[in-house]
Amino acid sequence: MARSFDKVCILVLDGAGVGALPDCAAFGDPPTVNTLGNCARAVGGLHVPHLQSLGLGNLTVLAGVPATAQPSAFVLKMAELSRGKDTPTGHWEMVGVQTTEPFAVYNPCFPDDIIAEFTARTGYEVLGNVVASGTTILDELGPEHIRTGKPIVYTSADSVFQVAAHEAVIPVVELHRICLIARELLDKYRVGRVIARPFIGTPGHWQRTYNRKDFAMPPPPGTLLDKLGAAGIPVVGVGKIQDIFAQCGVPESIHSEGNTDGLRLTLERLHTLDRGLIFSNLVDFDALYGHRRNARGFANALEEVDAAIPALLDALGDDGLLCLTADHGNDPTYLGSTDHTREYVPLLLASRRFRHGGDLGQTASFATLGQTLAHNFAVPALPIGDDLLRQIIGQ
Repeated sequence: MARSFDKVCILVLDGAGVGALPDCAAFGDPPTVNTLGNCARAVGGLHVPHLQSLGLGNLTVLAGVPATAQPSAFVLKMAELSRGKDTPTGHWEMVGVQTTEPFAVYNPCFPDDIIAEFTARTGYEVLGNVVASGTTILDELGPEHIRTGKPIVYTSADSVFQVAAHEAVIPVVELHRICLIARELLDKYRVGRVIARPFIGTPGHWQRTYNRKDFAMPPPPGTLLDKLGAAGIPVVGVGKIQDIFAQCGVPESIHSEGNTDGLRLTLERLHTLDRGLIFSNLVDFDALYGHRRNARGFANALEEVDAAIPALLDALGDDGLLCLTADHGNDPTYLGSTDHTREYVPLLLASRRFRHGGDLGQTASFATLGQTLAHNFAVPALPIGDDLLRQIIGQ
């Protein structure tokens, strides 16, 4: 059997699903949701020649991206075993965690006792405490926040306690401090993430900044990342990866400011890494385009990633493997909500080593990615996920 890969890059296109899962109705989504397929249709077709060559068009009907009989990557669709359609659940499953008890969702608001404890421990009374869009609530409560200095608390269909504050009113360091307190008090309520949402600007011209920080519940021990660390194999997170895993198993973290910066930083670190895993999240797909139902922006972001594919493969070389995937769907054409959508996600396994790839069909868990990498790095197997290494490594 051919040698394994010395270095691997997981590139998460946050929210880039490829079609509704059979149980989508249980998560409030219609069977027509399809992030990439509907996005391509809405913009009149995508121009992503490198992703087309890899085989992205084999996974769903994509206007402008036909299926190929001989993809250069190994491609498949991954279903989600876990009970959720949120960022931590998706990322955790990739590395071997099946979430059987969903994180708690508080709709239409957090109970009074949670808010009272937050106020008592942080010293801040709050505005809001509602389900809201992150941009709309700034228009509604931004001026009062400026006047009173009270942080804005809101949630969504996800399990999130979000705290927004103007950087000139509550400095970023202070906002992170109060969010860490919120994280500590919300563990017992199974709130998946506390998110610091700093912003700048003036009424009518608010702008959220990349000083956002996620404070997630820690995953259970024994993830792929833990196993790699125990074996002395470097793990580097780019973007919000370290936050998603509450620093567990991600000793090195590189802060990024959006997709363009994330791609640049990933490439830079790939050039200096001899062996190990770089795990990168491109957040703009989700935050700027999926939730904002901006199909054109989503399409432009796909084209930016497409343009970076050759450089990523060159940086990895024959000893490297590029794993393009997603953590959930976020269909920018679905107007029934502004939340994530329950979808299959793509997995494209690409390397300069491959003479050719192939269409591997469908697998039952996102953990197929982690299980394959566990075998590649010769660490103990994960409890879930199919191992694809033997199917791809001889190519």
